[in-house]
Amino acid sequence: MSSLKKTIWFFISGICGILSPIFAFSFIFLAITSYELFNWELNALSDLGVVSGITATFFNYGLIGGGLISLVFARGLFAFKDKTKLSRFSLFIFILACISLIAIGLFPENIKPIHYIVSVAFFVFLPISLILSSVSFGLVGHIYMALFSLFISIVATTPWILYFSSSLFNAVAIPEAISGFAVSIWTIVIGLKMVYASSQVDE
Repeated sequence: MSSLKKTIWFFISGICGILSPIFAFSFIFLAITSYELFNWELNALSDLGVVSGITATFFNYGLIGGGLISLVFARGLFAFKDKTKLSRFSLFIFILACISLIAIGLFPENIKPIHYIVSVAFFVFLPISLILSSVSFGLVGHIYMALFSLFISIVATTPWILYFSSSLFNAVAIPEAISGFAVSIWTIVIGLKMVYASSQVDE
């Protein structure tokens, strides 16, 4: 890839890494505020996707849009990360997570069992991709990024461990939100680094 193309991809993809979680969570917030019966302790976020009216529209299109924007981010991430086999595999798993997010919006909760499968896939693929990214960063000497990715993967996974092993959470909405927010921090930080890198690439 030429320096100019790399600069363009770093910038566009970096912006998408920043925007994708903001876009998705903004629409999820709109969906929540439009449905006064939503309860963090009783519902799953996906419950919003089957509420008639604007609520389902906000939620489902937010996930679809966020997933599509994340795919653009993933394309630039391929050029940004080191070209090791492990790095490429971690990116492949991340892309599967993005596709799963899109599928959650395309196949709402009332479309069974597809919705359940893609929802589980999304929350499984995300931490796996981060753990693999952590190892791949560490192998090439990017220790801070390795530790950061590992920390985010732990934060994203812990709520689910607590959900299945304790009575701390009565429903999945809170684990979903914590896990998604943690990964959002990762994509925003990587996105910012890509935008910065775009200004450092020699033309």
